[in-house]
Amino acid sequence: MTSPPGRRLLRRSLSASLSLALAAVGTAAAVVMAGAPSAQAAGVPAPSPVGIPGRGATVPFTEQEAEYAATNGALIGPDRLYGSLPSEASGRQAVTLDSAGEYVEFTLTAPANAMTFRYSLPDNSAGTGRDASIDLRVNGSSLKSVPVTSKYGWYYGGYPFNNNPGDTNPHHFYDETRTMFGSTLAAGTKVRLQVTSTAASPSFTIDLADFEQVGAPVGKPSGALDVVGDFGADPTGGTDSTAKFQAAVDAGRTQGREVYIPQGTFQVNDHIVVDKVTLRGAGPWYSVLTGRHPTDRSKAVGVYGKYAAQGGSSNVTLKDFAIIGDIRERVDNDQVNAIGGAMSNSVVDNVWMQHTKCGAWMDGPMDNFTIKNSRILDQTADGVNFHYGVTNSTVTNTFVRNTGDDGLAMWAENIPNVRNKFTFNTVILPILANNIVTYGGKDITISDNVMSDTISNGGGLHIANRYPGVNSGQGTAVSGTHTAARNTLIRTGNNDFNWRFGVGAIWFSGLNEPISNATINITDSEILDSSYAAIHLIEGASNGLHFDNIKIDGAGTYALQIQAPGTASFNKVVATHIAQSNPIHNCVGSGFQITQGTGNSGWYANPPACTGVWPDPVWTNGGVPGSGGPTDPTDPPDPTDPPEETGNLAQGRTVTETSHVDVYGAANAVDGNANSYWESRNNAFPQSVTVDLGAAKAVKRLVLKLPPAAAWATRTQTIGVTGSTDNSTYNSLKASAGYTFNPSSGNTATVTLPGTPTRYVRLTFTGNTGWPAAQLSELEAYTS
Repeated sequence: MTSPPGRRLLRRSLSASLSLALAAVGTAAAVVMAGAPSAQAAGVPAPSPVGIPGRGATVPFTEQEAEYAATNGALIGPDRLYGSLPSEASGRQAVTLDSAGEYVEFTLTAPANAMTFRYSLPDNSAGTGRDASIDLRVNGSSLKSVPVTSKYGWYYGGYPFNNNPGDTNPHHFYDETRTMFGSTLAAGTKVRLQVTSTAASPSFTIDLADFEQVGAPVGKPSGALDVVGDFGADPTGGTDSTAKFQAAVDAGRTQGREVYIPQGTFQVNDHIVVDKVTLRGAGPWYSVLTGRHPTDRSKAVGVYGKYAAQGGSSNVTLKDFAIIGDIRERVDNDQVNAIGGAMSNSVVDNVWMQHTKCGAWMDGPMDNFTIKNSRILDQTADGVNFHYGVTNSTVTNTFVRNTGDDGLAMWAENIPNVRNKFTFNTVILPILANNIVTYGGKDITISDNVMSDTISNGGGLHIANRYPGVNSGQGTAVSGTHTAARNTLIRTGNNDFNWRFGVGAIWFSGLNEPISNATINITDSEILDSSYAAIHLIEGASNGLHFDNIKIDGAGTYALQIQAPGTASFNKVVATHIAQSNPIHNCVGSGFQITQGTGNSGWYANPPACTGVWPDPVWTNGGVPGSGGPTDPTDPPDPTDPPEETGNLAQGRTVTETSHVDVYGAANAVDGNANSYWESRNNAFPQSVTVDLGAAKAVKRLVLKLPPAAAWATRTQTIGVTGSTDNSTYNSLKASAGYTFNPSSGNTATVTLPGTPTRYVRLTFTGNTGWPAAQLSELEAYTS
């Protein structure tokens, strides 16, 4: 028998297969055909985190999701499975374009002269990313080609992660870019992102677009110093202007004059250190600081106060410009943040921060610092972290999306954080950890925010005695009164891949020591469509919790997940659409004391569940809940039941096997890449592969594939199909039969099934005429 040739080219691990996404696509530029048929993506309706009245940041843009736009591409999702491409999309859905002529087309609902769009390209084989472009078309005519890249995404391995596609755990798939139209487009205009070639990238996944009307550039204030006219900074970005900027802000401090950044893109390869000065631009779309040192990669653009050990800075204003860096990896010791150091009595206003390690990592002691009206996007670590004794400081009316760690964080390491506030912010898609968190701290306020789409190892809102230096002995533990009022949480909480169980939308931890010297008030808030539990206690006691006027609508597992002792009162807490019939999981018994007030329903049970087994979540994806929750007014109304699933149910799902050889594990059979494959141990039939679809599905058709390369000789494999709802008792879905795989017809075979509800689908192989082992590159499952 002949072994399939070219194995080293075909064999690829799950992470490499996902990151490369090398499907059978052409590599030459293709002619774009006019008049491509219009279609609607028909995404599952899901509440939007943008534009909720009275909650979150007031943003200058109108957001549209690709899954509700006109398209001839492929809808992906909804899916919250960590490591899958839709899991990191807003609303857990997006549209993939993988052929020339495919597009997503948005219709403007208000005049706009600029757009930002969020997208994903596959990584390249070296892990350094690929560059491509996509056509921006207006009412059918090409306006411009917009550069896109994957060099700021795709991380692998364990914390703090690496850029090696051969490692496990691929994540952080998406990036954002922005462009101006050159004129104002009227409401009703069709704006299309269209693929003209797959030569540079085999696919383009579009998540969303934000359309806005950008105002005219802000002129130089009277009496201000000009970094270009007075100090010779280069607005073309051709030369390093770090020293010119430093000279300008130093002169501004000594002369008591503002420093103005005119229109331009300025190369700044190290910190600009500011103190007692205002640094103001023409606007974040016009005045851009960027850059990274060409040889010392620990140096990059950033505007910093003096460190506290050097006396700190004060009376600084940073306003109306953008810091768009070039950070492509996470090195925690590198100070490559957009804003940093210590700044007391200072304000950051309308600053765009993107592609740096953190938006703002502030090391105190420092007091009375404010970030407001700003955007923080595409970071490798936190959006903001108030660290080491930051007091009386605020982040407000700020939009945060796609951070590599906590979106907004306070960490009272060794020195108390006191009276800080996070208010009226929108925090979306932290790829790791929490949307908003305070590690320790006294008299903290986290109110009027919107948090959505937590990805992994965190929740929406976290209050905790966790992390080094947080303890009552140093006065840094959770204490005083913590207020979390009028917050909206949507699709928050997710699976912790270390713990292997769900983290709640709002969760508390007493890991370092119990939370015992605080009053924690959670009031007037909504917890919608939580991925796992709505409320969660773990790792040591949490006392003094008070929940009042809370709406829980949709939880993937429980209303309450109690894994640690504590005390809590509940008043007017109403829960609906809880996945588990018993809404409380509590194995600490009377160690968790509940005091009930009035107006409660839907979340209490006595006795609670204590199973020792964590259930798989049931995700509503916005189909339910459908009443009373915030929704995007442009989205279709929520149906009573989610529509029938039409895509491949098996892709990216958990899969097991009886054996495999070398790197040919069963994960290759559900990675969406027909060029990678599973191969069992030789001469050891029978062999099987089993995929967990996540919930019982009425599977009516399986498509089985082998690599499409013509070098694979025709072969017939003998395969039987069984199914189970509990992974214990399996029943026959299709008797064993021979299925022929012929490269001339795509090397695929189709198995029809009766549509019996099945969660676990198992293929059992008893023969292969082409090789003495079971072989499968893709197992696809469909309900139609």
